[in-house]
Amino acid sequence: MYATVMLIYQRIMQNTNLYTRIKSNFSPGLVVFLVALPLCLGIALASGAPPLAGIISGIIGGIVVGGLSNSSISVSGPAAGLTAILVAGITELGSFELLLLAGVIAGLIQILFGFIRAGSISNYFPSNVIEGMLAGIGIIIVLKQIPYALGYQSAGEEADSLMAFLVADPKLFIQHIISQIHVGAVLITALSIVLLLVWEKVGVLRKLKMVPGALVAVIFSIALNALFKAIGSPLYVSESMLVELPVVSNLDELTQLAVFPDFSGLMNSKVWILGATIAMVASIETLLCIEAADKMDPNKHTTDTNRELKAQGLGNLLSSLIGGLPMTSVVVRSSANARAGATSKISAIIHGVLLLVCVLLIPVVLNLIPLATLSAVLILVGYKLARPAVFVHFWHKGRLQFIPFIATMLAVVFTDLLTGVGVGLVISIGFILIGNKKKAFDLGETKAPDAEHLYITLAEEVSFLNKAAVKSKLNRIQPDTELVIDASKSTYIASDVLELIEDFANNRARELNIKIQLIGFKTSYEESIENEFASLIVKHDAAI
Repeated sequence: MYATVMLIYQRIMQNTNLYTRIKSNFSPGLVVFLVALPLCLGIALASGAPPLAGIISGIIGGIVVGGLSNSSISVSGPAAGLTAILVAGITELGSFELLLLAGVIAGLIQILFGFIRAGSISNYFPSNVIEGMLAGIGIIIVLKQIPYALGYQSAGEEADSLMAFLVADPKLFIQHIISQIHVGAVLITALSIVLLLVWEKVGVLRKLKMVPGALVAVIFSIALNALFKAIGSPLYVSESMLVELPVVSNLDELTQLAVFPDFSGLMNSKVWILGATIAMVASIETLLCIEAADKMDPNKHTTDTNRELKAQGLGNLLSSLIGGLPMTSVVVRSSANARAGATSKISAIIHGVLLLVCVLLIPVVLNLIPLATLSAVLILVGYKLARPAVFVHFWHKGRLQFIPFIATMLAVVFTDLLTGVGVGLVISIGFILIGNKKKAFDLGETKAPDAEHLYITLAEEVSFLNKAAVKSKLNRIQPDTELVIDASKSTYIASDVLELIEDFANNRARELNIKIQLIGFKTSYEESIENEFASLIVKHDAAI
Protein backbone atom coordinates (compact mmCIF):
# COMPACT_ATOMS: atom_id res chain seq x y z
CA MET A 1 0.00 0.00 0.00
CA TYR A 2 2.79 2.39 0.93
CA ALA A 3 4.62 1.64 -2.32
CA THR A 4 1.44 2.36 -4.31
CA VAL A 5 0.92 5.69 -2.55
CA MET A 6 4.55 6.68 -3.17
CA LEU A 7 4.26 5.74 -6.85
CA ILE A 8 1.14 7.90 -7.22
CA TYR A 9 2.91 10.74 -5.41
CA GLN A 10 5.92 10.49 -7.71
CA ARG A 11 3.69 10.54 -10.78
CA ILE A 12 1.90 13.63 -9.49
CA MET A 13 5.22 15.34 -8.77
CA GLN A 14 6.51 14.47 -12.23
CA ASN A 15 3.37 15.89 -13.84
CA THR A 16 3.61 18.95 -11.62
CA ASN A 17 7.23 19.42 -12.65
CA LEU A 18 6.26 19.11 -16.32
CA TYR A 19 3.44 21.62 -15.84
CA THR A 20 5.84 24.02 -14.13
CA ARG A 21 8.36 23.69 -16.97
CA ILE A 22 5.67 24.27 -19.60
CA LYS A 23 4.36 27.28 -17.69
CA SER A 24 7.81 28.86 -17.25
CA ASN A 25 8.78 28.25 -20.88
CA PHE A 26 5.52 29.22 -22.57
CA SER A 27 6.41 32.91 -22.57
CA PRO A 28 9.84 32.40 -24.21
CA GLY A 29 8.24 30.00 -26.71
CA LEU A 30 5.71 32.69 -27.61
CA VAL A 31 8.46 35.26 -28.07
CA VAL A 32 10.43 32.92 -30.34
CA PHE A 33 7.26 32.20 -32.32
CA LEU A 34 6.74 35.92 -32.91
CA VAL A 35 10.36 36.27 -34.03
CA ALA A 36 10.38 33.07 -36.10
CA LEU A 37 7.17 33.67 -38.06
CA PRO A 38 8.41 36.56 -40.23
CA LEU A 39 11.86 34.96 -40.52
CA CYS A 40 10.38 31.71 -41.85
CA LEU A 41 8.39 33.62 -44.47
CA GLY A 42 11.21 36.01 -45.36
CA ILE A 43 13.87 33.33 -45.78
CA ALA A 44 11.53 31.26 -47.96
CA LEU A 45 10.90 34.25 -50.22
CA ALA A 46 14.59 35.15 -50.30
CA SER A 47 15.42 31.56 -51.27
CA GLY A 48 12.95 31.55 -54.16
CA ALA A 49 10.81 28.94 -52.41
CA PRO A 50 7.07 28.89 -51.58
CA PRO A 51 6.27 30.78 -48.34
CA LEU A 52 4.81 27.64 -46.79
CA ALA A 53 8.21 25.92 -47.16
CA GLY A 54 9.68 28.26 -44.57
CA ILE A 55 6.80 27.66 -42.16
CA ILE A 56 7.13 23.87 -42.52
CA SER A 57 10.84 24.12 -41.73
CA GLY A 58 10.08 26.20 -38.63
CA ILE A 59 7.45 23.71 -37.42
CA ILE A 60 9.73 20.69 -37.88
CA GLY A 61 12.66 22.59 -36.38
CA GLY A 62 10.63 23.42 -33.30
CA ILE A 63 8.73 20.18 -32.66
CA VAL A 64 11.03 17.47 -34.04
CA VAL A 65 14.53 18.93 -33.63
CA GLY A 66 13.50 20.72 -30.44
CA GLY A 67 12.23 17.43 -29.02
CA LEU A 68 15.32 15.40 -29.97
CA SER A 69 18.02 17.96 -29.10
CA ASN A 70 19.28 18.25 -25.53
CA SER A 71 20.02 21.96 -25.88
CA SER A 72 17.98 24.12 -23.52
CA ILE A 73 18.29 27.28 -25.59
CA SER A 74 18.87 26.41 -29.25
CA VAL A 75 15.99 26.88 -31.70
CA SER A 76 16.10 25.49 -35.23
CA GLY A 77 14.48 26.62 -38.45
CA PRO A 78 15.24 27.98 -41.93
CA ALA A 79 18.51 29.91 -41.83
CA ALA A 80 19.59 33.03 -43.68
CA GLY A 81 23.07 31.52 -43.97
CA LEU A 82 21.73 28.90 -46.40
CA THR A 83 19.84 31.37 -48.59
CA ALA A 84 22.57 31.90 -51.18
CA ILE A 85 23.11 28.15 -51.51
CA LEU A 86 19.39 27.50 -51.94
CA VAL A 87 18.94 30.24 -54.55
CA ALA A 88 21.90 28.92 -56.55
CA GLY A 89 20.63 25.35 -56.13
CA ILE A 90 17.14 26.09 -57.44
CA THR A 91 18.65 28.00 -60.38
CA GLU A 92 21.08 25.22 -61.27
CA LEU A 93 18.69 22.29 -60.77
CA GLY A 94 15.76 24.07 -62.37
CA SER A 95 13.09 23.12 -59.84
CA PHE A 96 12.24 23.40 -56.15
CA GLU A 97 11.36 19.69 -56.09
CA LEU A 98 14.96 18.74 -56.89
CA LEU A 99 16.14 21.09 -54.15
CA LEU A 100 13.94 19.15 -51.75
CA LEU A 101 15.64 15.94 -52.88
CA ALA A 102 19.01 17.54 -52.13
CA GLY A 103 17.61 18.40 -48.69
CA VAL A 104 16.72 14.74 -48.11
CA ILE A 105 20.29 13.75 -49.01
CA ALA A 106 21.67 16.49 -46.73
CA GLY A 107 19.60 15.16 -43.84
CA LEU A 108 20.93 11.62 -44.31
CA ILE A 109 24.52 12.92 -44.45
CA GLN A 110 24.02 14.91 -41.24
CA ILE A 111 22.69 11.82 -39.48
CA LEU A 112 25.86 10.02 -40.62
CA PHE A 113 27.95 12.92 -39.25
CA GLY A 114 26.28 12.40 -35.89
CA PHE A 115 27.08 8.68 -35.81
CA ILE A 116 30.76 9.23 -36.71
CA ARG A 117 30.92 11.82 -33.91
CA ALA A 118 31.82 14.78 -36.10
CA GLY A 119 30.23 17.16 -33.59
CA SER A 120 33.47 17.45 -31.63
CA ILE A 121 34.74 19.97 -34.18
CA SER A 122 32.80 22.62 -32.26
CA ASN A 123 35.34 22.34 -29.42
CA TYR A 124 37.95 24.06 -31.57
CA PHE A 125 36.13 27.38 -32.06
CA PRO A 126 37.56 30.09 -29.74
CA SER A 127 35.10 32.13 -27.68
CA ASN A 128 36.25 35.44 -29.20
CA VAL A 129 35.41 34.12 -32.69
CA ILE A 130 31.99 32.95 -31.54
CA GLU A 131 31.28 36.29 -29.86
CA GLY A 132 32.50 38.10 -33.00
CA MET A 133 30.10 36.00 -35.06
CA LEU A 134 27.22 36.91 -32.73
CA ALA A 135 28.10 40.61 -32.86
CA GLY A 136 28.29 40.51 -36.66
CA ILE A 137 24.92 38.80 -36.91
CA GLY A 138 23.48 41.37 -34.51
CA ILE A 139 24.67 44.24 -36.72
CA ILE A 140 23.28 42.54 -39.84
CA ILE A 141 19.92 42.05 -38.12
CA VAL A 142 19.70 45.72 -37.20
CA LEU A 143 20.72 46.91 -40.68
CA LYS A 144 18.29 44.60 -42.44
CA GLN A 145 15.41 45.73 -40.25
CA ILE A 146 15.88 49.43 -41.05
CA PRO A 147 13.65 49.32 -44.18
CA TYR A 148 10.84 47.58 -42.26
CA ALA A 149 11.20 49.94 -39.29
CA LEU A 150 10.88 52.97 -41.57
CA GLY A 151 8.03 51.56 -43.62
CA TYR A 152 10.04 51.27 -46.80
CA GLN A 153 7.82 49.95 -49.59
CA SER A 154 8.76 46.47 -50.91
CA ALA A 155 11.29 46.07 -48.10
CA GLY A 156 10.97 42.31 -48.15
CA GLU A 157 11.97 42.10 -51.79
CA GLU A 158 14.83 44.58 -51.61
CA ALA A 159 16.41 44.14 -48.19
CA ASP A 160 19.59 42.55 -49.56
CA SER A 161 19.99 45.14 -52.31
CA LEU A 162 19.51 47.88 -49.72
CA MET A 163 22.34 46.36 -47.68
CA ALA A 164 24.58 46.52 -50.76
CA PHE A 165 23.38 50.09 -51.33
CA LEU A 166 24.33 51.02 -47.76
CA VAL A 167 27.84 49.61 -48.15
CA ALA A 168 28.39 51.22 -51.57
CA ASP A 169 27.11 54.72 -50.78
CA PRO A 170 25.88 55.44 -47.23
CA LYS A 171 24.91 59.03 -48.07
CA LEU A 172 22.68 58.10 -51.00
CA PHE A 173 21.30 55.21 -48.96
CA ILE A 174 20.15 57.60 -46.23
CA GLN A 175 18.63 60.02 -48.76
CA HIS A 176 16.82 57.20 -50.51
CA ILE A 177 15.42 55.76 -47.29
CA ILE A 178 14.26 59.20 -46.06
CA SER A 179 12.32 59.73 -49.28
CA GLN A 180 10.49 56.43 -48.71
CA ILE A 181 9.73 56.81 -45.00
CA HIS A 182 6.19 55.97 -43.85
CA VAL A 183 5.46 58.02 -40.74
CA GLY A 184 2.93 55.52 -39.42
CA ALA A 185 5.44 52.66 -39.59
CA VAL A 186 8.08 54.80 -37.86
CA LEU A 187 5.61 55.62 -35.09
CA ILE A 188 4.69 51.95 -34.63
CA THR A 189 8.37 50.97 -34.55
CA ALA A 190 9.23 53.62 -31.97
CA LEU A 191 6.29 52.80 -29.70
CA SER A 192 7.00 49.07 -30.00
CA ILE A 193 10.62 49.58 -28.94
CA VAL A 194 9.49 51.64 -25.96
CA LEU A 195 7.01 48.93 -24.94
CA LEU A 196 9.63 46.23 -25.31
CA LEU A 197 12.12 48.15 -23.18
CA VAL A 198 9.81 49.07 -20.32
CA TRP A 199 7.30 46.21 -20.16
CA GLU A 200 9.34 43.80 -18.06
CA LYS A 201 10.68 46.54 -15.79
CA VAL A 202 7.71 48.80 -15.30
CA GLY A 203 4.74 46.45 -15.76
CA VAL A 204 1.84 48.04 -13.85
CA LEU A 205 0.09 44.72 -13.34
CA ARG A 206 2.69 42.33 -11.97
CA LYS A 207 0.42 39.38 -12.74
CA LEU A 208 0.97 40.11 -16.42
CA LYS A 209 4.74 39.96 -16.07
CA MET A 210 4.80 36.52 -17.71
CA VAL A 211 3.27 38.02 -20.86
CA PRO A 212 6.17 38.84 -23.21
CA GLY A 213 6.73 42.40 -24.28
CA ALA A 214 6.75 41.24 -27.90
CA LEU A 215 3.15 40.04 -27.61
CA VAL A 216 2.12 43.30 -25.96
CA ALA A 217 3.80 45.26 -28.75
CA VAL A 218 2.11 43.13 -31.43
CA ILE A 219 -1.36 43.54 -29.90
CA PHE A 220 -0.80 47.25 -29.42
CA SER A 221 0.40 47.76 -33.00
CA ILE A 222 -2.54 45.83 -34.47
CA ALA A 223 -4.96 47.94 -32.43
CA LEU A 224 -3.19 51.19 -33.28
CA ASN A 225 -3.10 50.42 -36.98
CA ALA A 226 -6.79 49.45 -36.89
CA LEU A 227 -7.51 52.85 -35.30
CA PHE A 228 -5.55 54.63 -38.04
CA LYS A 229 -7.62 52.77 -40.64
CA ALA A 230 -10.93 53.50 -38.92
CA ILE A 231 -10.33 57.25 -38.80
CA GLY A 232 -8.87 57.38 -42.30
CA SER A 233 -5.49 58.57 -41.08
CA PRO A 234 -2.53 58.71 -43.48
CA LEU A 235 -0.58 56.98 -40.71
CA TYR A 236 -2.37 53.71 -41.57
CA VAL A 237 0.11 50.99 -42.55
CA SER A 238 -1.18 49.25 -45.68
CA GLU A 239 -1.22 45.53 -46.50
CA SER A 240 2.14 45.70 -48.28
CA MET A 241 3.77 46.39 -44.90
CA LEU A 242 1.95 43.66 -42.98
CA VAL A 243 2.75 39.96 -42.50
CA GLU A 244 1.70 37.95 -45.55
CA LEU A 245 0.76 34.37 -44.69
CA PRO A 246 -1.18 31.95 -46.92
CA VAL A 247 -4.77 31.62 -45.72
CA VAL A 248 -5.88 27.97 -45.62
CA SER A 249 -9.53 27.17 -44.92
CA ASN A 250 -9.32 23.36 -44.97
CA LEU A 251 -6.89 20.46 -45.08
CA ASP A 252 -7.31 19.99 -48.83
CA GLU A 253 -6.07 23.52 -49.52
CA LEU A 254 -3.11 22.90 -47.21
CA THR A 255 -2.27 19.70 -49.10
CA GLN A 256 -2.43 21.55 -52.41
CA LEU A 257 0.11 24.08 -51.17
CA ALA A 258 2.60 21.36 -50.19
CA VAL A 259 5.41 20.31 -52.56
CA PHE A 260 7.31 17.00 -52.48
CA PRO A 261 10.80 15.87 -53.58
CA ASP A 262 11.37 14.69 -57.14
CA PHE A 263 13.06 11.32 -56.61
CA SER A 264 13.66 10.94 -60.34
CA GLY A 265 16.70 13.16 -59.79
CA LEU A 266 18.58 10.59 -57.69
CA MET A 267 20.93 9.89 -60.59
CA ASN A 268 21.70 13.59 -61.03
CA SER A 269 25.22 14.28 -59.70
CA LYS A 270 24.36 17.96 -59.18
CA VAL A 271 21.66 16.97 -56.68
CA TRP A 272 24.18 14.95 -54.64
CA ILE A 273 26.75 17.74 -54.73
CA LEU A 274 24.16 20.25 -53.55
CA GLY A 275 23.01 17.85 -50.83
CA ALA A 276 26.57 17.40 -49.57
CA THR A 277 27.11 21.18 -49.65
CA ILE A 278 23.94 21.84 -47.66
CA ALA A 279 24.94 19.15 -45.16
CA MET A 280 28.41 20.62 -44.63
CA VAL A 281 27.32 24.25 -44.33
CA ALA A 282 24.24 23.46 -42.21
CA SER A 283 26.32 21.28 -39.86
CA ILE A 284 29.02 23.92 -39.37
CA GLU A 285 26.45 26.68 -38.81
CA THR A 286 24.57 24.47 -36.37
CA LEU A 287 27.72 23.67 -34.37
CA LEU A 288 28.64 27.35 -34.24
CA CYS A 289 25.16 28.31 -33.10
CA ILE A 290 25.06 25.50 -30.53
CA GLU A 291 28.36 26.74 -29.10
CA ALA A 292 26.88 30.23 -28.92
CA ALA A 293 23.60 28.97 -27.43
CA ASP A 294 25.44 27.12 -24.67
CA LYS A 295 27.19 30.39 -23.78
CA MET A 296 23.80 32.13 -23.55
CA ASP A 297 22.26 29.35 -21.44
CA PRO A 298 21.83 30.71 -17.88
CA ASN A 299 22.15 27.16 -16.50
CA LYS A 300 25.31 26.52 -18.57
CA HIS A 301 24.16 23.17 -19.91
CA THR A 302 26.48 21.51 -22.42
CA THR A 303 24.82 20.26 -25.59
CA ASP A 304 25.73 16.86 -27.03
CA THR A 305 26.80 18.04 -30.47
CA ASN A 306 26.72 14.57 -32.02
CA ARG A 307 23.14 14.14 -30.85
CA GLU A 308 22.41 17.60 -32.24
CA LEU A 309 23.71 16.62 -35.68
CA LYS A 310 21.47 13.53 -35.66
CA ALA A 311 18.48 15.67 -34.65
CA GLN A 312 19.24 18.25 -37.34
CA GLY A 313 19.66 15.50 -39.92
CA LEU A 314 16.32 13.94 -39.07
CA GLY A 315 14.72 17.38 -39.08
CA ASN A 316 16.10 18.17 -42.54
CA LEU A 317 15.03 14.75 -43.80
CA LEU A 318 11.42 15.17 -42.63
CA SER A 319 11.21 18.83 -43.64
CA SER A 320 12.41 18.11 -47.18
CA LEU A 321 10.07 15.12 -47.53
CA ILE A 322 7.02 17.31 -46.94
CA GLY A 323 8.15 20.43 -48.80
CA GLY A 324 10.10 22.39 -46.19
CA LEU A 325 13.39 24.27 -46.47
CA PRO A 326 16.65 22.94 -44.99
CA MET A 327 17.28 24.15 -41.46
CA THR A 328 20.01 24.79 -38.93
CA SER A 329 20.20 25.89 -35.34
CA VAL A 330 19.63 29.65 -35.65
CA VAL A 331 21.32 32.32 -33.56
CA VAL A 332 18.52 34.91 -33.87
CA ARG A 333 15.82 32.62 -32.54
CA SER A 334 18.13 31.05 -29.97
CA SER A 335 19.21 34.43 -28.60
CA ALA A 336 15.59 35.62 -28.46
CA ASN A 337 14.78 32.41 -26.59
CA ALA A 338 17.58 32.99 -24.07
CA ARG A 339 16.72 36.66 -23.58
CA ALA A 340 13.09 35.75 -22.94
CA GLY A 341 14.14 33.50 -20.06
CA ALA A 342 13.94 29.98 -21.52
CA THR A 343 15.17 27.22 -19.23
CA SER A 344 14.21 24.13 -21.22
CA LYS A 345 13.89 22.88 -24.80
CA ILE A 346 10.13 22.94 -24.17
CA SER A 347 10.16 26.58 -25.32
CA ALA A 348 11.46 25.49 -28.76
CA ILE A 349 8.73 22.85 -28.99
CA ILE A 350 6.08 25.39 -27.96
CA HIS A 351 7.24 27.78 -30.69
CA GLY A 352 6.86 24.97 -33.25
CA VAL A 353 3.39 24.08 -32.01
CA LEU A 354 2.33 27.74 -32.12
CA LEU A 355 3.55 28.02 -35.71
CA LEU A 356 1.46 25.00 -36.66
CA VAL A 357 -1.66 26.10 -34.80
CA CYS A 358 -1.57 29.69 -35.97
CA VAL A 359 -0.94 28.81 -39.61
CA LEU A 360 -3.92 26.46 -39.54
CA LEU A 361 -6.34 28.43 -37.38
CA ILE A 362 -5.64 32.17 -37.36
CA PRO A 363 -3.66 33.22 -40.46
CA VAL A 364 -6.03 36.17 -40.99
CA VAL A 365 -5.16 37.57 -37.56
CA LEU A 366 -1.44 37.08 -38.13
CA ASN A 367 -1.72 38.98 -41.40
CA LEU A 368 -2.74 42.07 -39.41
CA ILE A 369 0.68 42.33 -37.72
CA PRO A 370 2.73 45.30 -39.00
CA LEU A 371 6.23 44.34 -40.08
CA ALA A 372 7.40 47.46 -38.25
CA THR A 373 6.57 45.82 -34.91
CA LEU A 374 8.43 42.66 -35.78
CA SER A 375 11.39 44.76 -36.90
CA ALA A 376 11.39 46.43 -33.47
CA VAL A 377 11.66 42.99 -31.82
CA LEU A 378 14.56 42.03 -34.08
CA ILE A 379 16.34 45.37 -33.70
CA LEU A 380 16.51 44.86 -29.93
CA VAL A 381 17.68 41.27 -30.41
CA GLY A 382 20.42 42.51 -32.74
CA TYR A 383 21.44 45.28 -30.35
CA LYS A 384 21.82 42.83 -27.48
CA LEU A 385 24.05 40.61 -29.61
CA ALA A 386 26.27 43.55 -30.60
CA ARG A 387 25.94 45.69 -27.48
CA PRO A 388 28.90 48.01 -26.71
CA ALA A 389 29.70 46.10 -23.51
CA VAL A 390 30.87 43.12 -25.60
CA PHE A 391 33.36 45.30 -27.49
CA VAL A 392 34.64 46.82 -24.25
CA HIS A 393 35.01 43.35 -22.71
CA PHE A 394 37.27 42.06 -25.48
CA TRP A 395 39.19 45.34 -25.66
CA HIS A 396 40.17 44.96 -22.03
CA LYS A 397 41.22 41.33 -22.62
CA GLY A 398 44.00 42.53 -24.92
CA ARG A 399 44.73 42.64 -28.62
CA LEU A 400 45.20 38.87 -28.93
CA GLN A 401 41.51 38.51 -28.01
CA PHE A 402 40.17 41.73 -29.50
CA ILE A 403 41.65 41.48 -33.01
CA PRO A 404 40.13 38.05 -33.86
CA PHE A 405 36.83 39.23 -32.33
CA ILE A 406 36.61 42.43 -34.36
CA ALA A 407 37.91 40.77 -37.54
CA THR A 408 35.26 38.03 -37.28
CA MET A 409 32.53 40.59 -36.72
CA LEU A 410 33.54 42.73 -39.72
CA ALA A 411 33.97 39.73 -42.01
CA VAL A 412 30.52 38.38 -41.04
CA VAL A 413 28.95 41.77 -41.77
CA PHE A 414 30.66 42.33 -45.12
CA THR A 415 30.81 38.73 -46.42
CA ASP A 416 28.89 35.85 -44.82
CA LEU A 417 28.83 33.81 -41.64
CA LEU A 418 31.17 31.01 -42.69
CA THR A 419 33.71 33.36 -44.29
CA GLY A 420 33.64 35.53 -41.19
CA VAL A 421 34.25 32.60 -38.86
CA GLY A 422 37.00 31.37 -41.18
CA VAL A 423 38.74 34.75 -41.03
CA GLY A 424 38.51 34.76 -37.24
CA LEU A 425 39.91 31.23 -36.98
CA VAL A 426 42.83 32.01 -39.31
CA ILE A 427 43.76 35.08 -37.27
CA SER A 428 43.40 33.15 -33.99
CA ILE A 429 45.61 30.36 -35.33
CA GLY A 430 48.11 32.99 -36.42
CA PHE A 431 48.28 34.34 -32.88
CA ILE A 432 48.70 30.79 -31.56
CA LEU A 433 51.64 30.27 -33.91
CA ILE A 434 53.18 33.55 -32.77
CA GLY A 435 52.64 32.54 -29.15
CA ASN A 436 54.23 29.14 -29.75
CA LYS A 437 57.15 30.84 -31.45
CA LYS A 438 57.76 32.98 -28.39
CA LYS A 439 57.33 30.06 -25.99
CA ALA A 440 59.61 27.66 -27.86
CA PHE A 441 62.62 28.54 -25.74
CA ASP A 442 64.16 30.99 -23.29
CA LEU A 443 67.38 32.72 -24.29
CA GLY A 444 70.14 33.48 -21.84
CA GLU A 445 73.33 35.33 -22.79
CA THR A 446 76.76 35.71 -21.16
CA LYS A 447 79.47 37.87 -22.75
CA ALA A 448 83.19 37.30 -22.34
CA PRO A 449 86.17 39.27 -23.76
CA ASP A 450 86.84 36.73 -26.49
CA ALA A 451 83.47 35.01 -27.05
CA GLU A 452 79.74 35.09 -26.62
CA HIS A 453 78.18 32.30 -24.59
CA LEU A 454 74.53 31.53 -25.41
CA TYR A 455 72.03 29.37 -23.54
CA ILE A 456 68.88 28.09 -25.23
CA THR A 457 66.47 26.49 -22.76
CA LEU A 458 63.78 24.58 -24.60
CA ALA A 459 60.17 24.78 -23.41
CA GLU A 460 58.30 21.95 -21.70
CA GLU A 461 56.68 20.96 -24.99
CA VAL A 462 58.33 21.74 -28.32
CA SER A 463 56.00 20.83 -31.17
CA PHE A 464 56.37 21.14 -34.92
CA LEU A 465 54.79 24.60 -34.55
CA ASN A 466 57.99 25.70 -32.81
CA LYS A 467 60.27 24.52 -35.60
CA ALA A 468 60.34 27.88 -37.37
CA ALA A 469 61.24 29.74 -34.17
CA VAL A 470 64.07 27.35 -33.25
CA LYS A 471 65.42 27.37 -36.80
CA SER A 472 65.34 31.17 -36.94
CA LYS A 473 67.29 31.45 -33.68
CA LEU A 474 69.90 28.88 -34.65
CA ASN A 475 70.49 30.59 -38.00
CA ARG A 476 71.20 33.90 -36.26
CA ILE A 477 73.97 32.52 -34.04
CA GLN A 478 77.28 34.15 -34.85
CA PRO A 479 80.54 32.28 -35.63
CA ASP A 480 82.90 31.29 -32.78
CA THR A 481 80.04 31.12 -30.30
CA GLU A 482 79.73 28.67 -27.42
CA LEU A 483 76.17 27.37 -27.44
CA VAL A 484 74.35 25.40 -24.75
CA ILE A 485 71.00 23.82 -25.63
CA ASP A 486 69.23 22.78 -22.44
CA ALA A 487 66.33 20.31 -22.71
CA SER A 488 66.08 19.52 -19.00
CA LYS A 489 62.55 20.99 -18.77
CA SER A 490 61.27 19.36 -21.94
CA THR A 491 58.88 16.44 -21.69
CA TYR A 492 58.29 16.33 -25.42
CA ILE A 493 60.29 17.45 -28.45
CA ALA A 494 58.95 16.81 -31.94
CA SER A 495 61.13 14.76 -34.26
CA ASP A 496 61.13 17.69 -36.72
CA VAL A 497 62.86 19.85 -34.13
CA LEU A 498 65.30 17.10 -33.19
CA GLU A 499 66.26 16.67 -36.84
CA LEU A 500 66.70 20.43 -37.15
CA ILE A 501 69.11 20.51 -34.20
CA GLU A 502 71.00 17.49 -35.57
CA ASP A 503 71.35 19.09 -38.99
CA PHE A 504 72.54 22.36 -37.43
CA ALA A 505 75.14 20.59 -35.30
CA ASN A 506 76.50 18.41 -38.07
CA ASN A 507 76.67 21.12 -40.73
CA ARG A 508 76.30 24.82 -39.94
CA ALA A 509 77.90 24.62 -36.47
CA ARG A 510 81.04 22.97 -37.87
CA GLU A 511 81.27 25.49 -40.71
CA LEU A 512 81.05 28.47 -38.32
CA ASN A 513 83.12 26.96 -35.49
CA ILE A 514 80.15 26.99 -33.11
CA LYS A 515 80.75 24.76 -30.08
CA ILE A 516 77.58 23.01 -28.88
CA GLN A 517 76.85 21.47 -25.52
CA LEU A 518 73.63 19.47 -25.05
CA ILE A 519 72.04 19.20 -21.60
CA GLY A 520 69.07 17.16 -20.47
CA PHE A 521 68.14 15.49 -23.74
CA LYS A 522 66.40 12.12 -23.44
CA THR A 523 66.92 9.16 -25.67
CA SER A 524 63.17 8.90 -26.22
CA TYR A 525 60.33 11.43 -26.49
CA GLU A 526 58.00 9.09 -28.32
CA GLU A 527 58.22 5.53 -29.50
CA SER A 528 58.81 6.45 -33.13
CA ILE A 529 62.06 8.27 -32.31
CA GLU A 530 63.30 5.98 -29.57
CA ASN A 531 66.78 5.60 -30.96
CA GLU A 532 66.88 8.70 -33.10
CA PHE A 533 68.31 11.18 -30.63
CA ALA A 534 70.67 8.72 -28.95
CA SER A 535 72.79 8.72 -32.09
CA LEU A 536 72.50 12.50 -32.26
CA ILE A 537 73.97 12.90 -28.76
CA VAL A 538 76.81 10.51 -29.56
CA LYS A 539 77.66 12.47 -32.70
CA HIS A 540 77.68 15.79 -30.84
CA ASP A 541 79.74 14.51 -27.91
CA ALA A 542 82.32 13.31 -30.37
CA ALA A 543 82.28 16.60 -32.24
CA ILE A 544 82.65 18.69 -29.12
